[in-house]
Amino acid sequence: MIPDALIGGGLEGLYCSPAPDPGAIWANWNLDPLLLAAMAVLALVLGRSRPGAAAVAVLLVAFVSPLCALSAALFSARVVHHLLLVAVAAPLIALAWPARTPRGATGLFLVATAVLWAWHLPQAYDAAMANKGLYWVMQATLLGSAVAFWRAVLASDQPTGQAGLAILGAYMQMGLLGALLTFAPDPLYAIHQQAPLAWGFTPLSDQQLGGIIMWVPAAVPYAAFGALVALRGWRRLQALPT
Repeated sequence: MIPDALIGGGLEGLYCSPAPDPGAIWANWNLDPLLLAAMAVLALVLGRSRPGAAAVAVLLVAFVSPLCALSAALFSARVVHHLLLVAVAAPLIALAWPARTPRGATGLFLVATAVLWAWHLPQAYDAAMANKGLYWVMQATLLGSAVAFWRAVLASDQPTGQAGLAILGAYMQMGLLGALLTFAPDPLYAIHQQAPLAWGFTPLSDQQLGGIIMWVPAAVPYAAFGALVALRGWRRLQALPT
């Protein structure tokens, strides 16, 4: 149960508090020293490869740029934040840190799906948004489970057909969650009951926009990495002796 003071927020418990003035959003950069130190370490570890450097850039957008503050105010911005983690940064990290041994993608798909859906249950979501420690548990489990899934899918020895089906399944479950949020008759998240009004949204329209983003634009990164898997498969076929 979220206290009334938290609803819609600008509270002390929120990480990256919402911008009080939409006109000042571009001044709201997150310069948390611990976060910046973690990003610097990640850059040293992953930044030597192009996918790794791109992954760090995506994480900077998610956590350092004004998107961080906006995603505390708007559910739709939080959806963009989560998509950047699980569908863009995670596969890029998987390319920069490839799996060394074969691993099945099915179990990891189920885990990543369960984690994503669990954190979008209203009570779990509101609790994570209202508590900084739980917020970082949410971010770590979303990113960690997604990286594990993508490392299995993008492994060089993963059969092309299986990898393609896994990516399709990942998008379909994302789209299903988005559809449920889009057609929900009422706003589900107490933490976003007031803040969207300052941005010209009702809580329900903000939630619907978030659902549509999960449902439609989310297809783009999944299609891109699916195309990469298909290209790898085609190259393997071309390399076979005739």
